[in-house]
Amino acid sequence: MGNIFRGNTPAAPDSEQLFPKATPGTLPAEAPPGWTLPPKLLASGTRRLGNFALLAGLVVAGNGLLELLVTLPSSHSADPVRIWAFAGTAALSFGVFAISRRSGIGAARLLDLGLVYEVLCAFLFGVAYHAGPSPPEGPLYGWSPIAVWLVVFPLIVPSARGKTLLAATTAALMDPLGLALNAVRGQPVPATLVVAQMLLPTAIAAVAGVAGARIVYRLSATAGLARELGSYRLVSPLGHGGMGQVWRAEHRMLARAAAIKLIRTVDGDEPHSREMLTRFEREARATALLRSPHTIQVYDFGVTDEGSFYYVMELLDGFALDDLVRQFGPQPQERVVHLLRQVCHSLEEAHRSGLVHRDVKPGNIFLCRYGLDLDFVKVLDFGLVKPAAGDAGPELTAQGYVTGTPSYMAPECALGHHDIDGRADLYALGCVGYYLLTGSTPFPSGGRTAMEVLFDQVHTQPRRPSALSGRALDRGLEDILMSCLAKRREERPESALELAARLSSLGLAERWTPESADRFWLEAASRDQRAVSTAVLPRVPS
Repeated sequence: MGNIFRGNTPAAPDSEQLFPKATPGTLPAEAPPGWTLPPKLLASGTRRLGNFALLAGLVVAGNGLLELLVTLPSSHSADPVRIWAFAGTAALSFGVFAISRRSGIGAARLLDLGLVYEVLCAFLFGVAYHAGPSPPEGPLYGWSPIAVWLVVFPLIVPSARGKTLLAATTAALMDPLGLALNAVRGQPVPATLVVAQMLLPTAIAAVAGVAGARIVYRLSATAGLARELGSYRLVSPLGHGGMGQVWRAEHRMLARAAAIKLIRTVDGDEPHSREMLTRFEREARATALLRSPHTIQVYDFGVTDEGSFYYVMELLDGFALDDLVRQFGPQPQERVVHLLRQVCHSLEEAHRSGLVHRDVKPGNIFLCRYGLDLDFVKVLDFGLVKPAAGDAGPELTAQGYVTGTPSYMAPECALGHHDIDGRADLYALGCVGYYLLTGSTPFPSGGRTAMEVLFDQVHTQPRRPSALSGRALDRGLEDILMSCLAKRREERPESALELAARLSSLGLAERWTPESADRFWLEAASRDQRAVSTAVLPRVPS
């Protein structure tokens, strides 16, 4: 089962899925590589890049000036190629320092610019180094400036492993390129053995620099876990998704664990980042207003020093309904009714408050142990919540886009209608019940595009759950689910309260007893323990 009883919270929301009807750019599906470092460490990396570039510029400029002063009294003039290479390196370094002090460039993008700076400086170093006096034919000792650069730069400027490797490899190739360019301009080419002795330290330095950078990178990421947000200290990441990350956290003064959700902004896209922050703040405020025990509790929210939004919520002990079906298969119908009624409790309060969830799905419904209660449901991720039809509120969805998850999207949402009300959530909840009973959504998305699934949501009548699962189901339960899946919202239950009453009238929920839940959770705990044992026990040699 895996991490059922580890104070786990669900994966961070993946609800920010955009399915364009037109061609405007959409939010990237994957987080930028720089996100793996906490924002504070990203900011620290940019400061180190700027300071290091300033220091490198001063050293190179001083070295070039010294070479000019040394050659002035003699009859030999300084090699103009070397002087221009020194000047170019100094100018490039001072330029990077100036850019690093600007506020309009994202930290991750600036660090990517630093890798370009690494390669360009390596090229200029190679040109200047090989434009100097020809080396003797005997053994060579010492490292070239490029070799030193390849070791030092990755230790100062953090970056993702793949980018560090690419930049180091490209920078190392600047050494033979510099030799070749000077050979073209008439410089004598050393013997093959001498060339090999010149280039071998560069290759060693590239490997050492990448390895050292990886160690520093991991240490920086680990140090970031000790970051504090308000009264909370981040402990370890729990998951990530389209809008952000979720971290396990601890209160500094109280003996209470919590989960902290951090927004992921988009570097270089300030309007979109502001929209994301607004939506994130709205989610926190909307969730904090709800008091249903079946809605996840929000403790606090705020803005970090770097301008990222976060909110603190209760840390749940359990797993999402999609994990339940993946691990244990379709569920008994009496348990399905028991779970759906609890979701109705959360949705009814939200709808009475004038809010529509708009992304009800198994991944956003958490099954947990809550104190002494087993099979206790929590509804999560109000990230797409918006005022119901007729209520005032900002429209944060770009024109021409629909938001949500196609397999659980009501027809009116798929068509992009603006007059959405709580019956859209009831349609999605019908899809959830269908999935719990059969292990499949009414219109599976496997191997099909989002638009094909949305077309079925609007035009195709789903099969009854019993016809898909091949097992006998209570006809009344099937009728209720099929009414939730009606294409016209007027044919669905009027409210979550009415839906809960109709589910209660079946008398199925009472058949899922505390003893039934206890047996399930004991089995889940046993599975989880076996999985942990398999992971930590050493293999016995055969």
